[in-house]
Parts: sequence; C-alpha cells; structure tokens
Amino acid sequence: MDLSSDTRYHILRALELNPDASQRDLARALGVSLGKMNYCLRALIEKGILKARNFKNSRNKLAYMYYLTPAGVEEKSKLTVQFLRHKLVEAEKLQKEIEQLRKDYRSKTRS
Repeated sequence: MDLSSDTRYHILRALELNPDASQRDLARALGVSLGKMNYCLRALIEKGILKARNFKNSRNKLAYMYYLTPAGVEEKSKLTVQFLRHKLVEAEKLQKEIEQLRKDYRSKTRS
C-alpha cells in the first residue's frame, strides 16, 4: 500500500486540526469515499505513522481515535516541508503566467 505524499500530508494535517475526527469526518474533509479513507488509514497504521485506539463515543458506540506515532510526527514534518516547497514552485509558475497574460493583454489593448 503506497499513498502519495500529498494524500499522507492531507490526512495527517486533518488529524492535527481535528484529533477526534472519525473516518467519515476525514473522508468528508478530504473529499474522498469512506472506503478510500479506510484504505489510507490502514496503510498509515501499517507503516507505523498512525495508531488507532478504541474509545466510546455517543454518536457511535465504539469508534477509533487516530493519533500520530513518533514516526508519524517526523513524517508529517517532512511532508509539510515537501508540500510547502511544491506549493511555492506552483505559486511561482502561476505568478509568471499571470505576468505573461498581463503583458499579452497590454500589448493587445495598445494595438
């Protein structure tokens, strides 16, 4: 089971923001099916990034709480740096494209 770094990052970030999130909550937040979220969480548990612990919940008689292991905290740090670098490159490309569109627009309106 191999998940993309973006998928891992978004799941770990969602759990950081909402540690009590259920699989259903996480699936909804990330816009994926419940089955896919189950698959992703199992993969992260198998890799030792997450642990699941049973707890009683008023909505659901028995649910799981997911938390990051020490390896998960380290993984999230690495993924955050990678994600930020990737987004900065995207932002730079987008900025260049916007500038080019502005130049093209200016040259067309002057003609």
